[in-house]
Amino acid sequence: MNRNWMLVFVAGLFEIAWVSGLKHAYDTLTWIGTIVAILISMDLLIRASKRLPIGTTYAVFTGIGTAGTVVMEMVVFGEPFKIGKLLLIMLLLAGVVGLKTITKEHGSKEVQ
Repeated sequence: MNRNWMLVFVAGLFEIAWVSGLKHAYDTLTWIGTIVAILISMDLLIRASKRLPIGTTYAVFTGIGTAGTVVMEMVVFGEPFKIGKLLLIMLLLAGVVGLKTITKEHGSKEVQ
């Protein structure tokens, strides 16, 4: 996995953190953590999208965030487990992986 896709992956992990933070933040410290996660996530996404196709980059980013948030809610916060959710997440991830595998990079061309 090259550096730009790694940035998208890490941005997706920070998206999971800030989306969960929006729901579960309860004091100044947790709100500050949520805001920091938003800023890091968006910065990494912007950096990666300068060298990767924006449509695929955003689809992968939101796929990681969506799947990760649903799993996090079930595992950490006690959201009820439903097989339908798991199957739909797997379908979403299959689409994201498919988009990533068929997308060609444009070399090192950078958008100004």
